[in-house]
Amino acid sequence: MMAWQFAATIVVAVVLAVFGTVLLVSVLAERRRAKERRRRQEDDPLTTLQLQLRLGQMAREIQALAGGDTRFAAAHHTRAAQAAYDELLREACRRAGVGDGAPIVTESDRLLRELELSSRGWSW
Repeated sequence: MMAWQFAATIVVAVVLAVFGTVLLVSVLAERRRAKERRRRQEDDPLTTLQLQLRLGQMAREIQALAGGDTRFAAAHHTRAAQAAYDELLREACRRAGVGDGAPIVTESDRLLRELELSSRGWSW
């Protein structure tokens, strides 16, 4: 291998190493900023209050659907509202540090999480 080829290989390797380092540092900095934004949003009491209000709205909607029509569309709407409620409940549990974040499968899972949140001062 000639000296100029060796020098060119070294230059390319150095440029790639510098570029890779700069890219890695920028990706890590962006992840840190994103994590900080999420943490600030989770610590925001207004966001938590908004989540509690949404849980209450979904609970009332489920009760209204359960007491009403029994046709196919009503059953579909009830299932959709229940799925939305369960996702809101999972988000509330994540914010409150309750449970492992597993999906809500049974009524007892739902009740247990509701009780855990209630014991931590959540209401809806």
